[in-house]
Amino acid sequence: MAVDSQVDSVSSPFPRQFDIAKVAVYGLSILSAGMFLFLPFINLLHPSPWQRWLGTIHGFGALLATVVTVYTGHLAFPLLRGVGQILPQMRTLTFWSSAIAFLGIATGNLAYMRYRAGAEVGGARAWLKENSPLAQYVLMEYHEFSVLFTLPLGVACTWILWKYGDSILEKQNRSILTATCVALMAMMFFAMGGLVTGIGVAKIHAL
Repeated sequence: MAVDSQVDSVSSPFPRQFDIAKVAVYGLSILSAGMFLFLPFINLLHPSPWQRWLGTIHGFGALLATVVTVYTGHLAFPLLRGVGQILPQMRTLTFWSSAIAFLGIATGNLAYMRYRAGAEVGGARAWLKENSPLAQYVLMEYHEFSVLFTLPLGVACTWILWKYGDSILEKQNRSILTATCVALMAMMFFAMGGLVTGIGVAKIHAL
């Protein structure tokens, strides 16, 4: 009898608060997200005063825009399949994706003025063209133009989702829904590409 009770106690599941695997997964997820979001503030340790402030401001704006845009782009997949429950959320997210994309582009133009400075004052563009032209003509050219597409795509998707409302899920509006979801996926792609190429250029030569 004692043996049976001992077996039952061993085989019984752990209480929820003692589920080590779940705690570890959530803990690591929160820690990883926190470290990722802390990335722009590493610029504050840079010896260049331009990189400390312009790099931090633009890095924070770009990272925030990427996070919101990527989340919105991922939700475009179930919306394309006709999941109507997320439609109110998508209308809000597309609006904020557009607004924060504007923030990332505006802070990027602020940093770009310093980037275009001449070689005599240590401009990053002049240095890259002299020492690493491939980074300038591939990474930076892609970075300059691809991220600009996020704003018109976001504005167009926001207007469509708010104009059509719930009727966008109807059969006659299927093509409009498809085009909107594809545009949100493209916006996600451009945001991710812009973040990766921007970090790559900054790693080679900062402002």
